[in-house]
Amino acid sequence: MAAKEIIDRLKDKGLRITNQRKILIDTILENECSSSKEIYYCAIKKDPNIGMATVYRMIKLLEEEDILERRKLSVRK
Repeated sequence: MAAKEIIDRLKDKGLRITNQRKILIDTILENECSSSKEIYYCAIKKDPNIGMATVYRMIKLLEEEDILERRKLSVRK
């Protein structure tokens, strides 16, 4: 799934797409992160204001929308 598809899907659910959410989506898609901490460390290189709680909330949101599989931290095709 491409970043635009994910963003469109979240917008359809009525969610705001903040810059931090975009960064996290891009980070998850561009890197082979195997944990929330890895996502966090990659993301703070782009925006040091992203907090660990934001990462956890985003992962949970993507999982609830059936976009992300937490066990593998991989985007569904």
